[in-house]
Amino acid sequence: MILGLFFLQPTVAQTSFHDQHVIFENSAADESYYHSNGTVVAPSKLELSSGKIPVTNEHFVSPPNALRLCWKSVTGADWRLTLQLPERYAVDNQLVGDTLSMWCYAEEELLEAVAPRIWIADSSGAGLPSISLLTGRDSLQSKQWIRLNIPLKAFEGSYGNTRPVSFDARKLAKIVFVQGLDDGAKHVLTIDDVRITDSTQRDQNAPATPRGLIAEGQDSHVDLSWQPNEESDLLSYRVYRAIEGDEWQPIATRSANFTRHADFIGPDKRASYKISSVDGENNESPLSEVASSMTHLLDDQGLLDMVQRGCFRYYWDAANRESGMALEVIPGDENLIALGGSGFGISALVVATEREFITREESVERMLQILRFLKKADRFHGVWPHFLDGRTGKVWPLFGPYDNGGDLVETAFIMQGLLTARQFFNGDTEKEDEIRETITQLWHEVEWDWFRKTPDGEVLYWHWSPDHEWHISHPLVGWNETMIVYLLAIASPTHPVPPELYYSGWAGQSDLAVKYRHGWSRTTEGDHYSNGNSYYGHMLDVGCGTGGDLFFTQFSYLGFDPRGIRDRYTNYFHNNRQLALINRAYCIDNPRDRKGYGPNCWGLSAGLHSGGGKPQPRDDNGTICCSAALGCFPYTPDESLAVLKHFYRELGGKIWGIYGFHDGFNATEEWFDECYMGLNQAQIVVGIENHRTGLLWKLFMRNQEVQTMLDLIGFVPDESKAQDP
Repeated sequence: MILGLFFLQPTVAQTSFHDQHVIFENSAADESYYHSNGTVVAPSKLELSSGKIPVTNEHFVSPPNALRLCWKSVTGADWRLTLQLPERYAVDNQLVGDTLSMWCYAEEELLEAVAPRIWIADSSGAGLPSISLLTGRDSLQSKQWIRLNIPLKAFEGSYGNTRPVSFDARKLAKIVFVQGLDDGAKHVLTIDDVRITDSTQRDQNAPATPRGLIAEGQDSHVDLSWQPNEESDLLSYRVYRAIEGDEWQPIATRSANFTRHADFIGPDKRASYKISSVDGENNESPLSEVASSMTHLLDDQGLLDMVQRGCFRYYWDAANRESGMALEVIPGDENLIALGGSGFGISALVVATEREFITREESVERMLQILRFLKKADRFHGVWPHFLDGRTGKVWPLFGPYDNGGDLVETAFIMQGLLTARQFFNGDTEKEDEIRETITQLWHEVEWDWFRKTPDGEVLYWHWSPDHEWHISHPLVGWNETMIVYLLAIASPTHPVPPELYYSGWAGQSDLAVKYRHGWSRTTEGDHYSNGNSYYGHMLDVGCGTGGDLFFTQFSYLGFDPRGIRDRYTNYFHNNRQLALINRAYCIDNPRDRKGYGPNCWGLSAGLHSGGGKPQPRDDNGTICCSAALGCFPYTPDESLAVLKHFYRELGGKIWGIYGFHDGFNATEEWFDECYMGLNQAQIVVGIENHRTGLLWKLFMRNQEVQTMLDLIGFVPDESKAQDP
């Protein structure tokens, strides 16, 4: 993670029909649209909310909301408002069409002469000159929705071009509304359903009515699911609801990429639902048959079941079709396979099987799909790369050309999950025999010792490339998320490294190790591995500064059980608990005045939209990573349960979606986009389970190689600190 999770080179992918056309459909936040920004020069006026365009649910085309553009244009002044196309992880914009389309609703008649002007730009910064929003019409009638269709050629035909046009409509990245003529009057315009469309397509036929709608009541929300439509030009589904006999209301729009929706209505309520399908020409199907259900307040164990099941869906419903493995990010490329995230997902699969979210037969089939894919996938000295193409099993060098080889950290993450599964799938059947035999084969083929660089190397290295060898040259030095690499490398029965590397590399005291810690932590506190300082009243044995983000306490401990043992430096269960309590105390203190932080809303960790790994407050941008506190359930069960209840029952529909809790949210910036990450959803599933039963810890520790490794390193029993908080 420290290497740079968020500095990615986009990779072209095949996008869905929805993503090829939709620019704005609705806002995840109620107050403002995150993917926008506005500026105004007085005495002109532009209504903004935290510097962004406000959202309204008074009028809309695609429920539940639309954008509210309210302005006054005055002589000599200016205003401008920018809509940005939301970025999708590792995917370039690939919009298809020749026309900019949007629905507009004017409170009063809007004349073309005083309408805002509009211009567009692509992701490279190339833009086209501004034209009137009402180009081609005299006015916009009041109090009715009107669809504006602006040919992209209309921008090219505008006067003022002094250079050849280099704008690429496929990579359109922003739409900018700017002040028009200075009439000095207040205007209000509601804007919705902004798209790029194809003027040659004029389909008048409505898509088929969705089938198979199912409603399942949970604690405070209803889970909806349905069968996918087959139309190639399907844009979205619309959800309609009636609560306890009230009138039907449109409540949500779901991209055609998904056939699920989570609707928050509160506990102990009955609701009925219908859905429709909408195509690219706004043709809407008849409504589906009705599905009804009732919410019911759950006790603590019921809540934990619900959260585990919801987050597990990421690895079951949303897995890559060909490989069965976890996607790196949703929304993102449907073929970008995350090795580490898949390893964590395997641990989540074990939990789901044990708790009967899926059948053992289903679980066995998925494991075999994953293992058969891993056997044929690219490996380098037995080590998989960070990312694979789910269609081919070939390396996907997302971080750049030098990252086209083996990634020892991601391999350790997936091997931790595989060794856990090897113990779980212990049935006397041909298929479970194949699971165990294949895992053992893959485990034996990992050449951990190769990643010493030299036969006498005192530290392990993260990457090796067949073309660039050790060019990246990133040493694995703790404290961070990579402890499991050394544990497995020492445990290997076929390509082990000497146990001394644990203390020369992971807990190293060399100049290389100290400088490495300085490089990412920017502090001397803990730069020799040991720390010994107290933060917010919590003593930290190991870690740089305040210890780093909470994924440090999770990634190496999904299988490895730190309870009741210690090395020369600490009991890691206790150290992880201290780190979690420091993280919580920091959020309560909230020195940067981030919105929402408190005793029941904490958890800073690497994820989408967040920092990544540094001691706080350096990387605190206001983003709470949902898996941070929830993945710490084994260490802070009471505090984590309070967070879970706050997240679910108070923030509700803002941060819970079809795959459980979103990856994160930022109340300061009003960022509540529905995004999920393979590295993080499993932390919730597994963290809760290890708190409840210790299942994954027990399974992984049954591997004889692990027990041998503990003795080689010198772990000893330690009951000096309470293991049960």
